[in-house]
Amino acid sequence: MSRPAPIALGIDVGGTKTLFAIVDVTSGGIAEQHRIDTPQGGPSDAEFLQRVETVARELVASSGGGSVSAVGLGICELVDRHGEIKSGHRVHWQGLPVRAKLGAIAPAVVEADVRAAALAEVHFGAGRDYRDFLYVNIGTGISTCLVIDREPFAGAHGNALVIASAPSTMLCPDCGHLRDLVLEDFAGGAGLAARYREKSGVASAAASDVLARAEAGDPLARQVIDEAAVLLGSALGMAIGMFDPEALIVGGGLGSSGGFYWERLESEIRRHVWSAETRGLAIRQAELKTRAGVIGAALAGYRAQTISSPKLR
Repeated sequence: MSRPAPIALGIDVGGTKTLFAIVDVTSGGIAEQHRIDTPQGGPSDAEFLQRVETVARELVASSGGGSVSAVGLGICELVDRHGEIKSGHRVHWQGLPVRAKLGAIAPAVVEADVRAAALAEVHFGAGRDYRDFLYVNIGTGISTCLVIDREPFAGAHGNALVIASAPSTMLCPDCGHLRDLVLEDFAGGAGLAARYREKSGVASAAASDVLARAEAGDPLARQVIDEAAVLLGSALGMAIGMFDPEALIVGGGLGSSGGFYWERLESEIRRHVWSAETRGLAIRQAELKTRAGVIGAALAGYRAQTISSPKLR
């Protein structure tokens, strides 16, 4: 008689939405799922954590309860090598008992969302074909994860993921002034939408609207996307030059988009890679698309319970 496939609960706390899923960790398949909005600002604190715990318990109960072997939560914040949340850029959970609350449901792990997504792509997505690759998640915000020998690299403190949140200082060759530029404000989903709203006066435009308008030929939408592609392509080209990966895998809601956006982004990434040999690397969109984070979170939770000394580079 065959054993049932092991399952775990994955939770992916993003800047705009939070996904929950019961995941078959041998195949990456999703049995049940649920979505709630991630509140913005102050409301994304203890009250929101309580809401996440409640939804998690309800989903586990509806799946049979005892069959869920672990809980994994990925979050769009810095997470150290011990699973402690170290930033509150979008979700204000620093110092809150996140792992303890989820651990009351099943053994729990907290991980950075981009590392969870990269792990899912290693096992079930586009990363299966490579041992070393760079993963970038382009959604509300932007983050990266270097995968070495099929394991996400965390860095000395767990902070090896920041590429677009810190300011880059640029010198204007015309006026000589120094200017700080935050890449997410131009190339992240929230920044892309905000720039289009500012330039167009369309108060309700979201990132998806900007993409649709660009596909329809709107010159302003195309300008905003073009600026984002140039800036993000420059940053990713530099990262590729630093690490020389086999491939770049692009995920997240915005990163999974096609058409004009993808054409411009891929072109600018390649243009900004200095080595002609490296410039020909594979640039692929994530196969799991926006499901990578929640699948990877479940897998991270399960691996922590079944591997006596899980790798953490």
